[in-house]
Amino acid sequence: MRRPDRLIFALAMALLMLGTARDAMDRWVDATDLPPLISETSVEIRDRNGQMLRVYTVADGRWRLASGPGQTDAAYLDMLIAYEDKRFYQHAGVDFWALLRAGAQALWNGQIVSGGSTLTMQVARLLEDSGTGRWHGKLRQIRVALALEKRLNKEQILALYLTRAPFGGNLEGVRAASLAWFGKEPVRLTPAQSALLVALPQSPEARRPDRDRDAAWMARDRVLARMKAQMVISDEAETAALSEPVPARRRPFPALAPHLSDRELARDPFAGQHRLTLDRDLQQTIERLVKSTLRGLPGDLSAAVVIADHRNGEVLASVGSGGYAASDTRQGFVDMTRALRSPGSTLKPLVYGMAFDRGLAHPQTLIDDRPVAFGSYAPQNFDGRFRGELPVAEALRQSLNIPAILLVDEIGPAQLMNALKQAGIQARLPGEQAGMAVALGGVGITLTDLVQLYAMLANSGGSVPLHWQMTGPPDTPKQQVISRAAAWQVGNILGSLAPPPGAPPGRLAYKTGTSYGHRDAWAVGFDGAHVAGVWIGRPDGTPVPGAFGGELAAPVLFEAFQRLKAKSDPLPPPPPETLIVSTAELPRPLQRFAGRDAVFEAAADAPKLVFPPDGARLAIDGPVPVKIRDGIPPFTWLANGFPVLTGDYGREAFLPGISRGFSKLSVIDAAGRSARVTVRID
Repeated sequence: MRRPDRLIFALAMALLMLGTARDAMDRWVDATDLPPLISETSVEIRDRNGQMLRVYTVADGRWRLASGPGQTDAAYLDMLIAYEDKRFYQHAGVDFWALLRAGAQALWNGQIVSGGSTLTMQVARLLEDSGTGRWHGKLRQIRVALALEKRLNKEQILALYLTRAPFGGNLEGVRAASLAWFGKEPVRLTPAQSALLVALPQSPEARRPDRDRDAAWMARDRVLARMKAQMVISDEAETAALSEPVPARRRPFPALAPHLSDRELARDPFAGQHRLTLDRDLQQTIERLVKSTLRGLPGDLSAAVVIADHRNGEVLASVGSGGYAASDTRQGFVDMTRALRSPGSTLKPLVYGMAFDRGLAHPQTLIDDRPVAFGSYAPQNFDGRFRGELPVAEALRQSLNIPAILLVDEIGPAQLMNALKQAGIQARLPGEQAGMAVALGGVGITLTDLVQLYAMLANSGGSVPLHWQMTGPPDTPKQQVISRAAAWQVGNILGSLAPPPGAPPGRLAYKTGTSYGHRDAWAVGFDGAHVAGVWIGRPDGTPVPGAFGGELAAPVLFEAFQRLKAKSDPLPPPPPETLIVSTAELPRPLQRFAGRDAVFEAAADAPKLVFPPDGARLAIDGPVPVKIRDGIPPFTWLANGFPVLTGDYGREAFLPGISRGFSKLSVIDAAGRSARVTVRID
């Protein structure tokens, strides 16, 4: 065989062998059993603007946030590739020149001087959680790296590294590291921050800034020096970066809105990211407000606040307690925005709105606040006193119980419960049937539902389902619970209340409430755009002596609105159909309220004791002065059941023989009608 022929034959055989080797290599790579490429990542709860509210660890307690090149600073990526694998975009998973260089350096120096692993090989090691020191481990990484490059593109491989790279402790991935060490997402990083994040994965435990700050500092500076040498950064950028301090501690991960976040996670545990309607800055501000409020209160009290936009039902802030820790004596783990509690007097505005809507009363209708009984039920006002005849609007402003009960008797407790249902409120009765006491708080309701009820009042009487998911409100038809005019009248009355002492100014339509036994202090209110509710009490439902909604909760409500916005939105003008007149200008049936079924102890024109008022304490040494209005003379006066003055035609008298202590004074007119008061003579 001639020499040229032998050369051609040898070349052909070499090519055949190379082809066979290549095919064998391809089969070997194609047969690679890859580890799972999808790993569990931390669930993220984000606000309406995409800001982080809360992050959950994965099952093994690691912070591992899904990351990708698009979520990472481009300068950091340039540094990473230049430092770890500058031919990343050219090789097929293994940089054989780098391996040869690393091997030659190891032979020449007698130790490993530089590594030959590519980013793809590092991803293979991270996916399999394998070591790097033994040759068979390196061979396995080469095989997996080659297989990864055949099945994924470069951006996907880089995303795996950015998600799985270790950064010290239980931190995995560049986003978790950036949040922990710098308190921000890695979208914008300084050169110094980028260099530290490049250096940490090489020796994550030895270089942890919170354990060995000097080691972290030196590693970062080495990266900066190489980046300047490779002209990735300028001399000026390196100089500025060298002067930037290395963080000395880890920052806590965001943990805002913990109760609502837990609720959302339970609703959809498989979603990697949840978007809520909350506003991160407002949520953080209101959480601080609740904590500061509780500092001056007994250690076992808790508080909750809900703020929403009543125009669309979006919840903007939801604070379930003053502290989430389970060991907290305030039982902060209990979400008090969802707890069923007695709402006290906060349901009265709905009662009055329904009365206005049904033509039973008008804000200027006169109603009699005096003793009343419905069978065995004889309600009393909070202070035990009676005010006599006064406008309905004033009865609501003073939160009197008797007028509200008279209106409920006319409306019907079942109709009141139905109105709550129409507003989307899931109220719970203590028994099977609703009674008169529903109007005074004899029903269980949550703070969130109470805020939703007031959103209805603020929204011209139309139901407003509250929601906290950015996907939108539940697909439930809205209902007109009360008329526009009735809702405006209620809001106008509540808007005329003066702010509590020391509260910041701002016109709010608001109502306070205190449940029976001082167990719950409430304040709920709205302006032209937003609605908010505050609850303060003990999570276990035990009494809080001396707690009143007006004193405890109302100042927090006004402060919450102040932190929501500098100036409140004005309440709306009255609808055209609203009747705005004085008592005298009302139709005669509306001038005075007269319920069909109310059973008074005395008729409307019966005698009324003007002085002394019921419950008065009199420092008198001698006859007791009395004054009467209405009734038909002559009058008979009694003290503790015994006549002390008879046949009297005057409307003022002095009753003799009244001893010190408590006495019941009574008067009977010529028609046999009576009035009575109990007084104390000192």
